[in-house]
Amino acid sequence: MAEIAPFAALRYDPEKVQLRDVITQPYDKITPEMQDGYYKASPFNLIRIILGRPEGPETDSQNRYTQAAGYLKAWREKGILAQDSSPSIYAYAQKFTIPGTNTQIERRGFIAIGRLHDYADRVVYRHEQTLPKAKSDRLRLLNATHAHFGQLFMLYSDPAQSIDALLFDDERYAWQELTDEYGVLHRVRRISDPAALNIVQTEMADKKLIIADGHHRYETALNFRNEIQSKNANGDLREKSNFAMMTFINMDSPGLVILPTHRVVYGLDGFDVSEFVKKARGFYEVKELGQIDAAKAAEALSQSGKRGISFVAATKKGSYLLRAKPESTDSLPAQFSPRQRKLDIVHLHSLLLDRCLGVTPEQVTNMQHIRYLRDAGEALAQVKSDPTVNVAFLTNPVSIDQVKEIAFAGEVLPQKSTDFYPKLLSGFAIYALE
Repeated sequence: MAEIAPFAALRYDPEKVQLRDVITQPYDKITPEMQDGYYKASPFNLIRIILGRPEGPETDSQNRYTQAAGYLKAWREKGILAQDSSPSIYAYAQKFTIPGTNTQIERRGFIAIGRLHDYADRVVYRHEQTLPKAKSDRLRLLNATHAHFGQLFMLYSDPAQSIDALLFDDERYAWQELTDEYGVLHRVRRISDPAALNIVQTEMADKKLIIADGHHRYETALNFRNEIQSKNANGDLREKSNFAMMTFINMDSPGLVILPTHRVVYGLDGFDVSEFVKKARGFYEVKELGQIDAAKAAEALSQSGKRGISFVAATKKGSYLLRAKPESTDSLPAQFSPRQRKLDIVHLHSLLLDRCLGVTPEQVTNMQHIRYLRDAGEALAQVKSDPTVNVAFLTNPVSIDQVKEIAFAGEVLPQKSTDFYPKLLSGFAIYALE
């Protein structure tokens, strides 16, 4: 089962930098505008390592990855990044308002290192497919730096919430905190008490883990481990490569939030609303909603979702509520299991995108004619303002029970099915293998 361990993290020295100036969102959530802001915030911002700009023509020996290694080495020598004196775990809390509501909650977890397992070991489970290009980029960074800068987001089950109680009810440890650009309050504190560490390790020893976020980085870490094991690397590096830095979140916690990810379809030649609705009626009961705002669309979608698989399709001529007919499941491709056939997103991709609009699975994989948005209001706005947009599909979120059922069965969800909110910031802790 799961093996977690404390580690002596590299951390920014708060006497030399302000955390708010150097911490970032995960690399794959950083827009060019955010990258600009991080570059301006501090010469020691982690952006220069995890998503750096080339400082000249790139060659095999001089490129953004070797630059990252250079920054890491220099910052360690200057004491900007200092290694903790003893192995520790790091309690991590995030207080936030659920988007689209006025509800404020806190999600709790802890940062530690976890042993890497092949999926066949049935200890770590994925729930999404990955893309080779993203893994190649992260592998080059890991090979250059021999360090993990962002945490893998891992789910475990603890209905009694005993680990959270141990890590968060003890007031002996001071918090570091910052509020990010989305208004999320992040708090981290180091826990090095041997008795507490032993309890957490023991509690986690019988757990199975699901990757919530970080599938590409997990598989990159596996590839790196395999490369190191096949080489005549030193013993310490070989042992450390068996682990990666992870944040462990209790999937039974009330602070776990999964948001829907909406689809905007654009650039289809000859798209006709009437023809689309006619085809959709072959699989769905269709109710005209007219021109509605995001709040009303969300309410209609939520209520309909209680009775069956549902979507709101928004076009320039108006919006439509689609609820799957019982027999629509029979039209799904044979490759999908009974569990997958219950998923809204499987219906959306296979029936609405492929059968009704002609957007093939290959085009979806290559992100042709489709983009993904968290904000339903933004999706509706794009329908109205962007002449290339044909239709937006608003969805209900995937439940954690569905994620568990699919993952533990060894199956996967379509890409961009889950949006675990908020994201884990990068830079609170760094796992250096050397």
